[in-house]
Amino acid sequence: MSVKDLKEAMEKDKVVFGLKEILRNSKKAKSKKARIFVVSDARESTLDALDAGKVEFEKIKNRTDVAKELGLDFECEVFSIK
Repeated sequence: MSVKDLKEAMEKDKVVFGLKEILRNSKKAKSKKARIFVVSDARESTLDALDAGKVEFEKIKNRTDVAKELGLDFECEVFSIK
């Protein structure tokens, strides 16, 4: 379900990619109740950084499957819908 949400948001140019961008905009994301998604095979350091930033997130499929379903030519661990 959430990969479908990401795909629809990408079509509207409403997706932010990457841990640094999520952490940089975490206060704004919390105030706007952005949805944060993390791939199931994310590195432990990525999860630790999100926990340290008190960012709530949902887990989705592994990074290879997500990249394929979203039609990306790169793999990403963290996504946010603005």
